[in-house]
Amino acid sequence: MSDTTDPATRPSGDPRAASTSHRAASPIIPPGIQPALLTAVLAALFAVTAPHGQWALLGPVVVLQAVTAAGWFRLNGMWPARQGILLAFAAGLAADVALLSTSREHGITAMVGTLGVWFLLVVLLQLRHRGGGDERLDALTATAASTLLTVVAAGHLAAVEFSSTAVVVAATAVAVAAVARGLVTAAFVAPVLAFALATAAGAGAAQLADLELWKGAALGAAAGACALAGLRVASYDFPSRFVHFTAGVALPLTAAAPAVYPLARVLL
Repeated sequence: MSDTTDPATRPSGDPRAASTSHRAASPIIPPGIQPALLTAVLAALFAVTAPHGQWALLGPVVVLQAVTAAGWFRLNGMWPARQGILLAFAAGLAADVALLSTSREHGITAMVGTLGVWFLLVVLLQLRHRGGGDERLDALTATAASTLLTVVAAGHLAAVEFSSTAVVVAATAVAVAAVARGLVTAAFVAPVLAFALATAAGAGAAQLADLELWKGAALGAAAGACALAGLRVASYDFPSRFVHFTAGVALPLTAAAPAVYPLARVLL
């Protein structure tokens, strides 16, 4: 990945030399507590709207998709990238429409079909790119990955058709994992503690929803692990504050979607 530190936030003197010196220490800077609190707010919206069905959950999902698309491009050092962001976001909206228009049994088919169409559009648009080979490859991979993530985020809409409780439990676990990771800074302790708390939060939320304890714990553990993976990705390569407040906010919930959907079908 390229250097994504904003010039305005670099130390005085030779910014490239300072960045190189800083980079030698560690390539990881966790987003911190403020983005974690925003993740918790978005997760709370998921938990509040999910019991009312797909149409109620649609608003928070669209917000998640928009922030995911923008954050992924900035995380990859590509800014401005309006065309790619809009294309990825449009893919997410198309997946939402497909899910709302089809039966719950065909949710995966709708999402895969959307991905197939949009990957073709991504490739066709990159054929018009006038940059060099490396630049075209970077743009292609970033746009394809962003498209995949925004469509994957729609998995929450697919999951709520099988179990709104699963979405509520997973959102609770993601919120707890993100906040715990933001509060605890110890490199080796924080992920373990955040994972344990997410598992416990899933179990607690399941109890409130009259769901078996072990099922809630399994959902909480899976969603918490995915949230921590998303936070890790958003922490890489000395990202800017913009990355922390986009990718750092969205990726924990986006990454949890592939776990929530199958568990909603299997466990509930």
